[in-house]
Amino acid sequence: MPPSSTPETGDRTVRPYADRDDGMVQVSFTLPVPYSRSARLAALEIARGMGLSRAEVVHSQEVTDGYTYLIVYGSFEQRIDLDAIARDELDVEFMDHDEIEAFAAREIGRPVVVVGASTGSDTHSVGIDAMLNLKGYDGHHGLEAYDAFATHNLGSQVANARVLAKAMEVGADAIVVSQTVTQQDLHIHNLTELVEMVEAEGLRERTLMVCGGPRISDELAKELGYDAGFSKGTLPNHLASFLVRRLATAPSPAAR
Repeated sequence: MPPSSTPETGDRTVRPYADRDDGMVQVSFTLPVPYSRSARLAALEIARGMGLSRAEVVHSQEVTDGYTYLIVYGSFEQRIDLDAIARDELDVEFMDHDEIEAFAAREIGRPVVVVGASTGSDTHSVGIDAMLNLKGYDGHHGLEAYDAFATHNLGSQVANARVLAKAMEVGADAIVVSQTVTQQDLHIHNLTELVEMVEAEGLRERTLMVCGGPRISDELAKELGYDAGFSKGTLPNHLASFLVRRLATAPSPAAR
């Protein structure tokens, strides 16, 4: 969706782009309707309800008895003003590995203690490992590779009580939580519970709390009581930059 902008007008409005500025989008979904003409007509009504014009069903097939999978094309006629959108971005200047090490040594002067885990019933450790483990992700080493951090990765399926206990044991400056399993908003429950537990121990004001995952945004994280949220596209140095910059501007290295 390249912005349709011109130097003369400064226009910064966009809409979906196919082979021209036509607004064409593709949506797919399953309906609890038998494979039939009724399913196709229902799909077209759904597309209209989404605000799509010139909608057409380009594919449909039976999934199982009583269910139909459909793909619909249509045109989104509105334009989105990029300048009017509230930014869901962290206001942080990201640094590379060497810059982070130098900054932390100069501004903090000791290793930042981090406790991380995938909590609750979440069995996925890929996200937390990408951020914390030495191997890291996409050529970027995790926090274990930094002299600036003392990292404790508890892995997956970790109870919030264990995360809190470990944080208290090691005097954590930051708690980092990864949530991948989000069915029925399980991640909301886990994340909220952990914040409440940290608050109950009187540790919230001196403990940075960060969460991340495919369905986590900075806006959602802050609504739940966290200091920041990271989603898709996050690299270990992004998390590291946030932690050291935030701790460097806190009243003391152990406080938010």
